[in-house]
Amino acid sequence: MPITKGFRRLVDEAMSEITTYSVASVVPSLGEARIQWIDIRDLRELSGGTVPGAFHAPRGMLEFWVDPDSPYFKKIFADEDKEFILFCGAGWRSALAAKALQDMGMRNVAHIDGGFAAWLAQAAPVESWEAYQQRLAARKA
Repeated sequence: MPITKGFRRLVDEAMSEITTYSVASVVPSLGEARIQWIDIRDLRELSGGTVPGAFHAPRGMLEFWVDPDSPYFKKIFADEDKEFILFCGAGWRSALAAKALQDMGMRNVAHIDGGFAAWLAQAAPVESWEAYQQRLAARKA
């Protein structure tokens, strides 16, 4: 069966409907309480670090973690006063994810153009995998 709408078209359509930030425009907002960074990359992609303060929400679980009616709901997504900035490796998955969350009713969601690859290319700050794990452990304690 032929593909009638390829991934590139899906991404382009999503990009036309979501808020997209450049790395340079969002780096100054690191550490601001009004922003929650969401790393949707696969766990195997995190060894190179993440955006400081990010929360890891794997793409495959995102809609379930966001929905309060889901048994997998994560309270971090309940704060309507925060802006949730999603990122993946290259910006494609995060564009599709941001669009899916908008389709679910979220209006406080955006993503980073170029994803974590663009983040690294611009030498933006990175939290190591070890520091990320320690931060999560401290949160649970």
